[in-house]
Amino acid sequence: MKKVLGMLTLVVIVILTITKLGFINKSNEKKKERKTFGATFMSLNNPYFVELGIGLKGVIEENGDKLIMRDPQLDVKKQISIIEEMINQKVDGIFLNPADWIEIKPALEKAKKANIPVFILDTSVYNKDLVVTTVVSDNENAGILCARHLTEVLKITEGNIVILEHPTAKSAIERTDSFINEIKKFPNLKIIAKNSSDGQVEISMKIMEDILDSHKNEKISAIMALNDPTAFGVIAALERKGRMKEVKAIYGVDGSSDAYKLIAAGKMTATAAQYPKEIGKIAAESAYKFISGEKISKEIKVPVKLITLEDIK
Repeated sequence: MKKVLGMLTLVVIVILTITKLGFINKSNEKKKERKTFGATFMSLNNPYFVELGIGLKGVIEENGDKLIMRDPQLDVKKQISIIEEMINQKVDGIFLNPADWIEIKPALEKAKKANIPVFILDTSVYNKDLVVTTVVSDNENAGILCARHLTEVLKITEGNIVILEHPTAKSAIERTDSFINEIKKFPNLKIIAKNSSDGQVEISMKIMEDILDSHKNEKISAIMALNDPTAFGVIAALERKGRMKEVKAIYGVDGSSDAYKLIAAGKMTATAAQYPKEIGKIAAESAYKFISGEKISKEIKVPVKLITLEDIK
């Protein structure tokens, strides 16, 4: 009898153990359920945004999850459609670099209604109450650093200035506005042109050529470009028109490898370096913290650094 009871006890223990292990395995499977995130940047026709995506993807894939990336090619309507698609796919979160910081609002409202968190990268949106957090470079300081280099290091306090902007991107607005506010301290620095280039090489080249044609009899002392690709277009236009030598300073923002080469070649003065991979990494880490119930900052600013010839020698 004792032998039978012992055997029964052993059977019960084995059954309970198997049941428990099965429960644990199911729990682990649930914990390891794969998340899917969506990401859309204003354009992937810029190495900067590719780097941003690499920073995001690294963290997400390390967590065993999936990232879907879509390119709206600077078209805010297309970007809204992309976000609607992601909402329909029931992604766990959306990383957004808006093509238009104001017009993107309908997409943000739809994501909010669907309880899908939105995390902003690189440039702010107007309706910050509709997003979880914004991870950006210190864009205001980028413009200040360029302006102070012009006036304090190069000692250029008079002459004609050209600004190439991107008025639908808050990051670009902050850079160009802070540059302008800084040079206002010097009344003999005059802005003779302020045009939009959408941050694209081809557009900025054509815009700069038009500016040069409109100001044939005015020498240009300095050019502030909202990003490195814009500065590349500016340089191409100046070379094409044979007016490269008259310009004493050309500034960009990004810190791209091509900018470093042009600085080394003496064609570009400086670039305010950003750290896109770090921005992507911080945004992805913030998303995981938020999803796990942690509180995160509404805005995270990543420092920038002015890179000149002295830094790349």
